[in-house]
Amino acid sequence: MSDIENRKLLISIIAGLLKDCNHVAVGASSPIPGAAALLAQELWGQPKHLNILGSVKNNFFTNGAQELFDCAAQGRIDAFFLGGGQIDGSANINLMGRGDYPNNKPRWPGTFGSAYLYMLIPKVILFREEHSKRVLVDKVEFISAPGTSDETVYRKGGPYGLLTNKAFFLFDKEKQRFNLQSVHPGSSLEDILDNTGFEFDYLADVPTTPLPSDEVLDVMMTKVAPRLKEVYPQFAEAVLAA
Repeated sequence: MSDIENRKLLISIIAGLLKDCNHVAVGASSPIPGAAALLAQELWGQPKHLNILGSVKNNFFTNGAQELFDCAAQGRIDAFFLGGGQIDGSANINLMGRGDYPNNKPRWPGTFGSAYLYMLIPKVILFREEHSKRVLVDKVEFISAPGTSDETVYRKGGPYGLLTNKAFFLFDKEKQRFNLQSVHPGSSLEDILDNTGFEFDYLADVPTTPLPSDEVLDVMMTKVAPRLKEVYPQFAEAVLAA
């Protein structure tokens, strides 16, 4: 698959994960999750409420991240997206950098409320295009946001799954580990095992991720791309309209 085809596949996968959500929020610099949320709206009318930070037309927040945090605390957001420079098998994410804190080299952007949102939003989808042992590590070097918490800790939010450019995993909260659900076309179970730094559960005959239908691709091009252009014009033109 080409990079454009792979990104369209990722958009279609995420859209399917959002069709049971009423309110979805998408952070800054997130064109693929943003496109996916718009696609879900166009295909199923869900999520009914959508906030893409940085957008004007697809965002009813008037006070940016502060309002996002308030809504999360009130239990009014069903799904959100988090990534990380490192993600480990317990769904911990590292947004600070490699090496000993505070002298990380390289130094990444920082946590910016990720731990707060991770604790409050029920369906947090971990998303990182790169699938490598550099990113998917056995144990993160710094925990910006914990994937799991002690049973004495009040927590209604947490990881739902992990999506990369090679595969999709669900997170088993009881086992506190990932379970491989499907492998994208062009990859294989052996490829996933070779490029994942943490252990995970899987079936020997793991399914192949289905490609988006012609109907879904048409909706991406004719309905989603015009809406996404307002906040991500280059991505909409290069990927969705291609």
